[in-house]
Amino acid sequence: MVSLTEGTYKEKGSKFIGFATACYSEQEAKEFLETWRKEHYQSRHLCYAYRFGVDQKVFRANDDGEPNNSAGIPILGQIQSFDLSNILIGVVRYFGGTKLGVGGLVQAYKAAAKEAIENGEIVELEVFEWVKIFFGYTEMPHVMNFIKQHQLPIKEQHFELDCTIITNLPLNSKEFLKEELKKINETTIQEMGIY
Repeated sequence: MVSLTEGTYKEKGSKFIGFATACYSEQEAKEFLETWRKEHYQSRHLCYAYRFGVDQKVFRANDDGEPNNSAGIPILGQIQSFDLSNILIGVVRYFGGTKLGVGGLVQAYKAAAKEAIENGEIVELEVFEWVKIFFGYTEMPHVMNFIKQHQLPIKEQHFELDCTIITNLPLNSKEFLKEELKKINETTIQEMGIY
């Protein structure tokens, strides 16, 4: 998701407004949820789900007072069915006076979340691994040529007694690139994490 998108579902007088946005941390999710609560202070519920990371292991679903698993889990289900990560979806409910039952709530929250996703643009981002390259001055021309040849960004560089450069390698070619770097004499690599 690139920016905030919305989806709406109406059932028996109740209105469900779904919001989907790119989101990369629990702290960022809290800030979005606070904003949505303020904007929709008259709504009865703000249920949500999020999922973060390359491995998609950080996730949460919240029913915000609705019956257990009737709101947050259906929203999370939409995130899973579209195979999305780094996303937050919130759905506010304006109560229309008629109870929908658990099945009706599941359908409503699912539909609002799905429409919010479909109204947005799903963007696939390439995944990178940060690495720190250690080398001596004699290897500098070879390392700099390697970085230029593979169009790697330089985030940080230090040229003191020994030299270091922090860059990132595309995950789909990182093993090949690391092996190529190791061929440069007296060059070592430290993995710093995936993003």
